[in-house]
Amino acid sequence: MTPAVDSVVVPPRGHRVRQTIEQLRERILGGEWPVGGRIPTEPQLVAELGVGRNTVREAVRALLHAGVLVCRQGSGTYVVSTDELAPVVARRLTDDRMTEVIEVRRAFEVEAARLAALRRTPEDLVALDGALAAREAAWRGGRVDEFVEADAALHTAVVAAAHNAMLAELYASVGAALRSTVAQAMGEALTPERYVDHGRLVEAIRAGDPQRAAIEAGAFLEGPAGA
Repeated sequence: MTPAVDSVVVPPRGHRVRQTIEQLRERILGGEWPVGGRIPTEPQLVAELGVGRNTVREAVRALLHAGVLVCRQGSGTYVVSTDELAPVVARRLTDDRMTEVIEVRRAFEVEAARLAALRRTPEDLVALDGALAAREAAWRGGRVDEFVEADAALHTAVVAAAHNAMLAELYASVGAALRSTVAQAMGEALTPERYVDHGRLVEAIRAGDPQRAAIEAGAFLEGPAGA
């Protein structure tokens, strides 16, 4: 027997929109709609998700605002990011906010170094040594873009050695902004006065000295390069 309309529980509109946003997110994170790919049209989403047109429209609008989707006139709606935080940070990254970005780096990286000294494993130390060697090689190679990526890889290895999943996720979300601080500080060429040695940081982590590791991680963020 088909239930009467009055007996069917219909979730509030806001709840339906939130559920729809989560469904869209799951498809993006699951790779069904990869970065660079176009999502189905509004009528297709209505049919697939079983919700109204307005609900789909509001859910898509929320992800557009978050920077996960972008609408291209006459072409469709495309996935541009799987991370809602990274586009927000990128939009806020301007020259007049560079000091704030350095402060955020300090908050992440000093604590990561301290935890890494306490929690690093033999595998972490191998990864740190490899990342440090790659950073040195990139510096000798003289290419700013390669050095910036190698520097970021070393800092990411330090964060990974901290073994704090939430810290690692947050650090990854702001990674583009953090790399920009290094790229902007380096300018167009790698010059000797901008070189910052990270060997002491790795050695402090290897020695299991959290206080020294934190000091080393904070020291280079006081300099002009922030590298």
